[in-house]
Amino acid sequence: MDIYDQYELVVGLEVHIQLSTKSKAFCGDSTEFGTAPNTQVSAISLGLPGTLPRVNKRQIIYAVRLGLALGSQINHKNYFDRKNYFYSDLPKGYQITQDNQPVCIGGQLELKTENGVKNIHIHHIHMEEDAGKSIHDQHPDYSLIDLNRAGVPLLEVVTEPDFRSAEEVDQFMTRMRQLVRYLEISDGNMEQGSMRCDCNISVRKKGVSEFGERCEVKNVNSMRFARKAIEFEFKRQVDLLESGIKVQQQTLSFDPISGTTSPLRDKEDAHDYRYFPEPDLPPILLSEVFIESIRAKLPALPWQLKAHFEEILGLSNYDAHLLTEDKPIALLFLDFTREYSDYKSAANLFINKIIPYLNEQKSGVQDFPLSSKQLSGFLDLIEEGKVSSAIAYQRLFPVLLEKPTIPAFDLAQALNLIQSSDMDFLENLVKEAIDNYPEKVAAYRKGKKGLIGFFMGEVMKKSKGKAEPKTTKSLLTKYLEET
Repeated sequence: MDIYDQYELVVGLEVHIQLSTKSKAFCGDSTEFGTAPNTQVSAISLGLPGTLPRVNKRQIIYAVRLGLALGSQINHKNYFDRKNYFYSDLPKGYQITQDNQPVCIGGQLELKTENGVKNIHIHHIHMEEDAGKSIHDQHPDYSLIDLNRAGVPLLEVVTEPDFRSAEEVDQFMTRMRQLVRYLEISDGNMEQGSMRCDCNISVRKKGVSEFGERCEVKNVNSMRFARKAIEFEFKRQVDLLESGIKVQQQTLSFDPISGTTSPLRDKEDAHDYRYFPEPDLPPILLSEVFIESIRAKLPALPWQLKAHFEEILGLSNYDAHLLTEDKPIALLFLDFTREYSDYKSAANLFINKIIPYLNEQKSGVQDFPLSSKQLSGFLDLIEEGKVSSAIAYQRLFPVLLEKPTIPAFDLAQALNLIQSSDMDFLENLVKEAIDNYPEKVAAYRKGKKGLIGFFMGEVMKKSKGKAEPKTTKSLLTKYLEET
């Protein structure tokens, strides 16, 4: 048995979600991304003496929204605390956060694993502010500081140590990103730092209930990097234990180039941060009426829409998954199915044409040029046998996108794509195909019935796709069966 197979991976996550508010957590500075360094700051976010914070109500609403979606208990009485540490990108020398009274307690997020459904339990969700950003690669001698991010509102989702593989972490982060986008509380863009995670990683022998010593890999901003960091750290810790060396509790950084972790510092415990209540912010009291008003406005969640597409519309798990990955697409499809009842054909159109088109154009559904009426007309042409599916998708749909005001039928006529069911026209083509291949006719009559596909192809070529398939097949069968 491989030595690594004797050990079990244990991971807990701290997921930092940057909220899509227009202003920062405790002041009115803009949160706009991509502006010039140190232009989104003020006396408050710079931590100048004598300045006072004030609460951003939208941060609280977004926190409750996420908690309700995850099935958390909402704390009616919230306090803010100071978490003290000294980094160059933390202007005040402390971070305003929540320690003993987080806004959301408990909850869970469901994963689909190879062993079935698994619930990842949430320990709590708390509100806090972000630190600034240290930049180490733009000057040969100095690290640079950009404080635009300092004070940007965050939610930190702290999970229980329920993960047993990097794949589960990947799926959890993917689903969490999808959820915050559906809730419209964050863009979840990991590349821009809108969503990051700290991975608390330990190992233990299989069958042992006691947790091993954990190491925290900080600020992983890519799911691919998270997988690599976890896989490397698992092997590193197992190698240490097999060599008789104890794993030290440390905070680590991950180098995506080398794929390795390295120590930043010994891991701080809560007492190292010297938490104490934030004296400049009063308690935040959330009434049941306030909480229920947020619950009433919750949008349909991704797993609810997916279940609707599978159970009510009869789509496959695969189709429903693709259609619910992106909220605007899911809502556009749902709206279309209220007008068009062939749900499978509608799903094929969205998956094979509409979603790829939007991805290629790098545009949102609001910029999609075709109305539901146009899409219905396009699919009706296929369903009624007026245009073959292949011709419709390959030739008609691209032109329809360029000329969205012209009805699909009119365009098909202008392009000479309407299939013919004229019996004289089809009979001539069928007889010609049969006369040209007597040896294949003989083979068909001896039992090779699959050759009907060959003859259908010949007729379609000769008709340039205009032969109506059902009538054509009936005629071919009739003449091929004659002896």
